[in-house]
Amino acid sequence: MFVTAQPISPPAADEGAVPTEPIYRLTVAQYHAMADHGILDEDDPVELLEGWLVRKMTKHPPHSIVTRRVRQALERVLPEGWYVDSQEPITLSDSEPEPDVRVAPAEVADDPKRHPGPQDVALVVEVADTSLWRDRGTKKRVYARAGIPVYWIANLPERRFEVYTDPTGPAKRPDYRHHQEYGPHDEIPVVLNGVEVGHLPARELLP
Repeated sequence: MFVTAQPISPPAADEGAVPTEPIYRLTVAQYHAMADHGILDEDDPVELLEGWLVRKMTKHPPHSIVTRRVRQALERVLPEGWYVDSQEPITLSDSEPEPDVRVAPAEVADDPKRHPGPQDVALVVEVADTSLWRDRGTKKRVYARAGIPVYWIANLPERRFEVYTDPTGPAKRPDYRHHQEYGPHDEIPVVLNGVEVGHLPARELLP
């Protein structure tokens, strides 16, 4: 008697959320190779965080609005030679996050051979609505480990900005040593390489 093999259905949405089997971490080089060979493309909703392929969060209209406002406001105050990008990669030792906003020197942003690295980026901004837990957790840890000097979270549920500075760099528990919050009536200092270059009124950035 012959038994025809049946295709295995994918797990239901509530199954396998956290794998019980050992899973494999990717290096940044492997992640790039997957993109180079078409296994991943720019439309795939994933980014590499600490070696894991992590699904990007859905962007709701307030997220897009605040991302655009922050980018445009930074463009108005940045000195010559600096460049603002939105949702573009930063290549780190074990991650390649795509922050909602990043600030880097213009010559690095225009380099056709590589994405900016941690030594290039002066400021990153994540706009958080449903992603607040990730932006305060994994993303903050990734940026602190890499030594990104200034990290902003636009906290939409609580209508404030969280500004983190003085990263520990590689450590057992990477984090930022200083944390300041700015509400709708405050102005957020823009600091690049330790120099304050301007202020942004939080009320003009929040939805």
